[in-house]
Parts: sequence; C-alpha cells; structure tokens
Amino acid sequence: MISRFGLLKRKAGMTSTTFNEHWKKSHGPLAAQFPGLKQYDQHRVTDKEHFGIDHTRGGWDLDGFSELQFDSLEAMKHAIDSSAFANAVSDENAFLDDLRLAICEKHTVVPLNLGDQPYIKRMTLLKRLPGISPEEFRHEWLVKHAEWVSQWPNVLGYTQNLVIDRYYNSRTDSADYDDVPFDGIVEFWFRNKEEAAKLYASDIVTRTQQHALEFLDEITPFFVETDNII
Repeated sequence: MISRFGLLKRKAGMTSTTFNEHWKKSHGPLAAQFPGLKQYDQHRVTDKEHFGIDHTRGGWDLDGFSELQFDSLEAMKHAIDSSAFANAVSDENAFLDDLRLAICEKHTVVPLNLGDQPYIKRMTLLKRLPGISPEEFRHEWLVKHAEWVSQWPNVLGYTQNLVIDRYYNSRTDSADYDDVPFDGIVEFWFRNKEEAAKLYASDIVTRTQQHALEFLDEITPFFVETDNII
C-alpha cells in the first residue's frame, strides 16, 4: 500500500475553523473522486505539544496532513493524470499557503486496536542525522527501532510511513530532499495523554530513545484528529 501525504499550511489570515471546514466540505469531495483511491483521511492538527521526546523539534508548523492511499505507485500516478486531480489542485489556492508532498511505504508494527473507548493520535515527522544514508535510515527505523517500539506497553497502534519520493511545486517531477526534508512519518495511537506521558517516562522508552539518537536528527510531533472521507 502506498500513502500520499500532503503537509498542509493554511492560508494567512484564515482561522483554523474556516480552514478545517473548507478542507473537509469543499476540498474533500474533490479529492475523493480520484480514480483508484482506496482510502482518504484528513488528519487535522489539534496540538503541537512536544512532550516526552529528547530530540530537537524541526521547524515544521502544520495545520494538517492529508493522506490518500493507493494500491501502488502506478495507481497513484494514474490518479494524478486524471481530470479529478486537476480539479482538486485548482482548489488549493483557496485555503493553502504551502503544500509539500511525501510518497510513503506504509509499515504496520503494532496493529491498530482502539476498542470502543476514546483515544488520541499523534503523527510525527522524522529527519535522519547528517551522514546517515536513506538505506541506513530504513534499516535502523524499520528493523531495529520497530523491534524496540513493539515492546512498548499500552500502545493502541504504531505505523511507520517511510518516505520514498517527494514533491513540491511540481506534481510530476520529484523534489530535492531540502525541499521536503524528512524521512518518515510516525502514526501512534494512545488511550489518552496521561497514559502516553507515563509511557514516555518509562525505562523501555528511554532505551528506545537512546537508539533513536544514533540515527535521528529531528523529531517533530503533532496531535491530530482524523476525518475519514472515504
């Protein structure tokens, strides 16, 4: 499964309420028409608190993450060639000041198990250390780090989204790393902030973060609420 994430910054002067309404009610139905689209989620940023993390926070200041899932890269490219895609792009100027795109492989480490109680979700941008190659990052995160996190208690779900391509301005020509400077997107689900805070104060997380120091330069988290469009 391929996920196409958009990192959204709302138009200057626009309130978060107006931004969220336009995104969901006007833009959402346009993007939902993409051929081959399997799932479309809008992750609205609700909190930018940086608790429990020793790393430096990156400079990202976002209002939301769009996520469109396709069966393959070929299916995604077919959607980009469609008239439905052109219609959605024409709407972006109405509510966005900036949009950067990351194409990701999705890897589930802890399968989602939310039950019927409330929960919270945090999405986090990861940037590798200078000198760490994309191949080294892939191994350290998808193999070693995933093994650490799989041992964490009270995690309702953990997914790794590995960046394999980037777009900025052009939707057909890949962007340089410096235009979209991160390497992965974490999706974490917890029961509540109190349980998450206790977890991040635990020995297992401390040891996990010691490993993260070996390959990560920046960790930039955002709490989100998700609207499933299709």
